[in-house]
Amino acid sequence: MTNMLQFFNNSNHRLGVLDGDVIQACVGDLFKQPRPVDEWYNIKDVEILIPCKPGKMLALWNNFHSRAEHEGWDIPAEPLYFVKTPNSFNAHGKPIVRPSSYHGPIFFEGELGVVIGKTTADISESDAAYHIFGYTCINDVTAKEILNRDPSFQQWTRAKGFDSFGAFGPVIATDVDVDSLVIQSRLDGELLQEYPVTDMIFHPHKLVSLISQDMTLYPGDIIACGTGLNARAMDDGQVIEISINGIGTLTNTMISAS
Repeated sequence: MTNMLQFFNNSNHRLGVLDGDVIQACVGDLFKQPRPVDEWYNIKDVEILIPCKPGKMLALWNNFHSRAEHEGWDIPAEPLYFVKTPNSFNAHGKPIVRPSSYHGPIFFEGELGVVIGKTTADISESDAAYHIFGYTCINDVTAKEILNRDPSFQQWTRAKGFDSFGAFGPVIATDVDVDSLVIQSRLDGELLQEYPVTDMIFHPHKLVSLISQDMTLYPGDIIACGTGLNARAMDDGQVIEISINGIGTLTNTMISAS
């Protein structure tokens, strides 16, 4: 299994492979078989960056059977998704910042992210694995009260597009059995979410296929697969951890804007 990440070391932007707490540096393009070199770093000594630069992050709503049943929602006939804008992208270890203009509840949502590795347009589900580079952890942060503030228009983009509201990483795992994955969310150490990929209404391969029939996906684009039960509001100073077996743990702290 290869866990790819990007980091700063002495102001140098680097690419590497993480094994435990040790990073082996690589050279080349993330999506074109980068070459490992004889340079090694401890993860505690570097600044972790987002592991890729998506042109877009497409995030699912109502994609888990257990949540749909709990909420009384119908099973959707096709993926229901919205866009997280690039200004929202946020790295492991960086704060999630409460906007100064917003004073309502801010929710975490632990999710699996599918990272696209090749230009992908109008593909079949059977071809999807070939176009997937790997998987990552996502926290789809939401300014909950804004969503339905205006009864004439649900504000998905605004509620989920504030700076720092699209945390993902710390790595992209390129060799995992996606059907074995379980997503967990902990707030100040308390386990609040735990749900398997196998509960998805639209499997990651199905999502890649169907969304590619709507729009072209490019290397680095991410599909956030939606969240399960028990997403909660975060208070300032609380630490939120999104963990997925075989991938790792994405950790961020909620703070107020200065």
